[in-house]
Amino acid sequence: MSLQSLLSTKIVRAASIADAAFDAVVLVGSQENVKQFGAIQQVSAIAPVVDNFLKLHRGAFHSASLVQVDSSVVPSGRLILSGTGHVSRDYDDVRRYQAAARKGIELALSAGVKSPLLVTLPNARFPNAELVAALGALTPVYTPLNVREEENKQKLQQLGLLAVGESPTSVRLEQLVEAYDASFTVCRDVGETGPERMAPPRVAEYIQGAFANGNIKVTVIDDQNVILKDFPLMAAVNRAANAVKEHQARLIRLEYVGEGETQDTFFVVGKGVTIDTGGCDLKTGGHMFGMCRDKYGSAVVGGFFKAIDVLKPKNIKAVGYMCMVRNSIGSRAYTCDEVITSRSGKRIHIYNTDAEGRLTMLDPLTLAKEEALKAKNPHLFTVATLTGHEVLSYGYYAAIMDNGPAKASGWARRVQEVGDEFGQPIEISRLHPEDFAFHLAECEQADLRQGNTKPSVATLRGHQTPAAFLQMASRIDEHGTDSSHPLKYSHIDMGGCEGDHPSVSFPNPLVTLVAGLVLPYV
Repeated sequence: MSLQSLLSTKIVRAASIADAAFDAVVLVGSQENVKQFGAIQQVSAIAPVVDNFLKLHRGAFHSASLVQVDSSVVPSGRLILSGTGHVSRDYDDVRRYQAAARKGIELALSAGVKSPLLVTLPNARFPNAELVAALGALTPVYTPLNVREEENKQKLQQLGLLAVGESPTSVRLEQLVEAYDASFTVCRDVGETGPERMAPPRVAEYIQGAFANGNIKVTVIDDQNVILKDFPLMAAVNRAANAVKEHQARLIRLEYVGEGETQDTFFVVGKGVTIDTGGCDLKTGGHMFGMCRDKYGSAVVGGFFKAIDVLKPKNIKAVGYMCMVRNSIGSRAYTCDEVITSRSGKRIHIYNTDAEGRLTMLDPLTLAKEEALKAKNPHLFTVATLTGHEVLSYGYYAAIMDNGPAKASGWARRVQEVGDEFGQPIEISRLHPEDFAFHLAECEQADLRQGNTKPSVATLRGHQTPAAFLQMASRIDEHGTDSSHPLKYSHIDMGGCEGDHPSVSFPNPLVTLVAGLVLPYV
């Protein structure tokens, strides 16, 4: 697929609000920005219009409004003023600009606008406001994969960007918006699309197409005997689904090697459960609805590599694993009480088939750990919509859990600051001794227990213990700060941070991961 085919719409840089190529100007700003109009040459011509409108509508900066303007100033005669609301209070953050831009574009779409020009007034407190606003503006412009395939339909002809700020992200606004938008499309296409269109084999086909002729090497393991031998826990989760050829498991490996000497190596393993029935511990009472998004961790991995593909960062190597399975129920389904020997040699006692995510990622994580031992400055990650406990703990925010070496490097704190700056906050959870003790086996048959028989929301420290399990079962815990070969490892439990099904998702923590791991090398 070409870059243009993955964009929600054509992205173009504009030179002026007087550009006749656009049929509306969407102006995003705050009450505090009113004083800036005269000083910003690109928008000074509409300052009188905004001043007059504010006299009529005092709440204009808390909503989106369509304002008529003289065609000598804006050729289309249409100005959409979309206010952020307050941005100066301690608890206000840059997402005010994202929300305002989204509201502005939604109003533009309802008004029949096809070529809007987005202008975001800069704010010294939020230097990335223009980028964050543009990403918000593109959310309602995304067209689902099945609609694009059946109707070849796009909602806009183009989105213009008029950068008026001087921050690094404003200077590179068009390039960054294109990279993020393409990565969002890959992420949403994989993460949101239903379990048949995005069954494991079709995810593999989609990813191969999305990265064709690009900078990412894609390798697909589709031999079920190889998966059974090398990734036994992943195979167990998919055992019931394997009877249907269209549902058989796939392990997708993505690799990027940047120009120049490698300084850092990132290994990112994503949970990719295309539909989670719960398995034999069946989800009932409507709780299966929306479980097509249980592959969103792998979707984030795909999106992360698409951003890399577009931006071409130097001096890094990145390896991704998309672990694509289907947790079905049937006569061949894996069950509680099984003891399965993992790739690492650890014997795992199964307690709950609805805790399949950690099992799906475990063996690929072990493989990544084996590779990391030979890599330059490696950092391992798992990314997953893993627990309801995380959702109850943090709402629509992902949670990071560092092991000892990652914590010593200060990574979680740094990426948390990046998330705040780029409008995608992320929380930090800590691991304690009881998280590791919880997963010790209760019988001689096994080394570790997968979990317990309760849902995570009824389990103390229900989102922290899986991070401990993944370390122990992959033997990453043998590479702590006290070892001869420490390895950095961070587990990211996304919970439901991408948003509620079936609404359009906002890829999370994709913005933060790209900003924290990729942009420093661009």
